[in-house]
Amino acid sequence: MPRKVNYRIDYAEDYDYHDDYDYDHDLESNGEAPKEDQSVSKPGYWRCAICTYDNDNDDNLTSCDICGAVRIAPVGNSFEVKAVDDICKDPGVSVLAKSLFASLPRGKPKMAITMQRQGKFSDFQNAFNIPDSRQHINIAPFKFDRASPDDMVSAGKKSYGKDIKAKVPQFPPSKTSPVIAEKGKMKAVSNAKKYEASSSTSNKVGRLNSNDRSPISGSGVVEEDKIQATTSDFLNLKLKPSIYNQKNDVNGRKTASFDEYKPEPWMLPDQKEQTLPLLNLAIVGHVDSGKSTLSGRLLHLLGRISPKEMHKYEKESKQMGKGSFAYAWALDESSEERERGITMTVAIAHFETKKYHVVVLDSPGHKDFVPNMISGATQADAAILVVDAALGSFEAGMDGYGGGGQTKEHAQLVRSFGVDQIIVAVNKMDAVHYSEERFNFIRVRLGSFLRTCGFKESSIVWIPLSAMENQNLITTASELRLLTWYKGSNLLEAIDSFLPPVRETSKPLRMPICDVMKSLLSLGQIAVSGKLEAGAIRNGSKVLVMPYGHIATVKCIVRDSRACSIARAGDNVDVGLQGIDASIVMAKGVLCHPEYPVAVAASLELKVLILDITMPILVGSQVEFHVHHAKEAARVVKILSLIDPKTGKVSKKAPRCLTARQSAMIEVNLERAVCIEEFSKYRALGRVYLRANGKTIAVGVVTRIIHQ
Repeated sequence: MPRKVNYRIDYAEDYDYHDDYDYDHDLESNGEAPKEDQSVSKPGYWRCAICTYDNDNDDNLTSCDICGAVRIAPVGNSFEVKAVDDICKDPGVSVLAKSLFASLPRGKPKMAITMQRQGKFSDFQNAFNIPDSRQHINIAPFKFDRASPDDMVSAGKKSYGKDIKAKVPQFPPSKTSPVIAEKGKMKAVSNAKKYEASSSTSNKVGRLNSNDRSPISGSGVVEEDKIQATTSDFLNLKLKPSIYNQKNDVNGRKTASFDEYKPEPWMLPDQKEQTLPLLNLAIVGHVDSGKSTLSGRLLHLLGRISPKEMHKYEKESKQMGKGSFAYAWALDESSEERERGITMTVAIAHFETKKYHVVVLDSPGHKDFVPNMISGATQADAAILVVDAALGSFEAGMDGYGGGGQTKEHAQLVRSFGVDQIIVAVNKMDAVHYSEERFNFIRVRLGSFLRTCGFKESSIVWIPLSAMENQNLITTASELRLLTWYKGSNLLEAIDSFLPPVRETSKPLRMPICDVMKSLLSLGQIAVSGKLEAGAIRNGSKVLVMPYGHIATVKCIVRDSRACSIARAGDNVDVGLQGIDASIVMAKGVLCHPEYPVAVAASLELKVLILDITMPILVGSQVEFHVHHAKEAARVVKILSLIDPKTGKVSKKAPRCLTARQSAMIEVNLERAVCIEEFSKYRALGRVYLRANGKTIAVGVVTRIIHQ
């Protein structure tokens, strides 16, 4: 728990911040700023009303030498203040303005167009509307014989010096000088050349309205027909069409097409490396079925938990009156999990078999933590479905409250993760005296349900075991009551029987962020954890952190608590990042290739399978949308069609509602955009799950991103 800090300034109790300001000296009694007090100033000087500096009493000095404030002339002074028809009472020029125009040659003053302060402003505006572009108006509000600094800035010039003197021609002042027209031509040509040169490298295209006219400051006759001619030439410049065909990410960077991607040699698996293939194994099942105990006992038997640590867990669990939870405590490390006796988050451990390097994903079984189970177990390549064989416990996992036990829900979710290989571990066989009849009953009832979820009979392995009694885990069972009727493989042999998963190493990098860790000395200021779904990374690689679209550098990679230089698709790693603000790195984001960013969208078209629901899904139904590690509120905006599960063709268009066991095409709008991909491009980032009222109501895939 972070320590709370009082960030406010510790003032004294009797302190009043109004005491810092003496309003009697700042304002007169009538609320106006005090005027210059000439009586106090020294002879031959005038005092500034702002900074009280004594300036030389020179008639040509119109502003303060220190702060540049305009001088307020006293009565009777030779410094005259002239106003234009009482519109401006106290005119003056700032020091900045004087410095800009002091070096300019002075021309003869022209007669300015003035207007009495009578009537409305709209009358003044209408008086200067130009109904016909051929009319000419002589306006001389200011006199510039050369281009002003504002014109040079708008023309793209950086300085007002040698370049201006060399390129801008000098014109003698005259009443009908063509300065403005020539200057407009030069400005348009300069802009046209600059625009043409930069159009090949810039992604931003400015549009000009045909009615717009270049801003021109100056005196003389405004030849609008000539200016319109140069503007027309400028508009007729042809832009390269390639800038319209480029795809940009959220920060405007150019991105390439997926067809152009070619992985570098180091990204592909090295056949010479003598390493075991990786297998991410999810442990799922109903609450209290013995998942954590099975995982802990397996780790202990394989030497991943030392005898000293195991003795510590046994001692601490007995002190709390939970002696049977000793093996579970190897994975349930938080105090709340140990007090409640349930797993709340996905625990990660690893061990090795003869064939695989296995990463264990011990998932929570309680219905309140199904979102956590989805977030963690979505990384799985295969699964172990743990079933409690005790009387009443198996039935609770199948039927539960209202027919929705976690055994069913977890089996449906695991299949929707893309897992097609599963081991059904019938645990706690010692509670039913290793009864073959009980095992066959569970196999028949659960087997029919698994087939409806999409599992093939050949990909399901059934193993009776007892985690507490160490029966049939890594060796053949020693219990005679079990050996009399079961002749199959043990759990470890069944894990080795899995087919190796296919990795997408030839695609651009995709790594959904499962968790964010800050201030770790070994990984740096910011680190993220997750599974590489595609591509590869190595130390020093540049990655794009989505959804914010900022570039970061990979500082270090940790796999299975050991540092490594390269991580490829399928690896579950911790990645230390540098060169990025920690506040924009978030769980449910995605690390991706800088030139091939992940899509960020909030409007999607889905193909879904409706699960066993009691209330139909209607247009406007509110749901929880889950994809990889992200969860957002969503709403069903359209039900497009029903899909025949046998043929895959549309059976009905625009149905009014969706009921249990139906397949359909729908559109959903998310409250906030998420990092997502179409299922055809990236399977792991295109699988979605819809939940409502604490239950999973539908599983599906993203068929189309409607609005990115």
